Amino acid sequence: MEFQSCVNIKKEWDIVGARQLGRDVARKIGFGTVDQARIATAISELARNIYLYAGTGKICFEALDDMNQKGISIVAVDDGPGIEELSQVMEDGFSTSGGLGAGLPGVKRLMDEFDIHSDLGQGTEIKVVKWLR
Repeated sequence: MEFQSCVNIKKEWDIVGARQLGRDVARKIGFGTVDQARIATAISELARNIYLYAGTGKICFEALDDMNQKGISIVAVDDGPGIEELSQVMEDGFSTSGGLGAGLPGVKRLMDEFDIHSDLGQGTEIKVVKWLR
């Protein structure tokens, strides 16, 4: 079950579309409702960051099937301004939008793997993975 689909993030409504598609992919892989909610929450946060800070980008989903382990890979890519202080945005409580600051640290806690790469003036790519237990 190898499929990849992407949702372009251009307007606020696209956040909902990305969240719904991600939840559907997670359900098809076999995740229970609690993990589906965790995955959907992480997707919302990633998509909202694209919308707020980069303006446009995309969220891509891929079903993973490695040996005897299944999971979902989610990649958020934008060509926005990049993140100047990666260590700062990874601190709990840090927010530049006036939000709760759960942001990227919250996404990291919700998922099993978290990788971020950002270049100033070139954009940011965040890849997260959740494994089916």
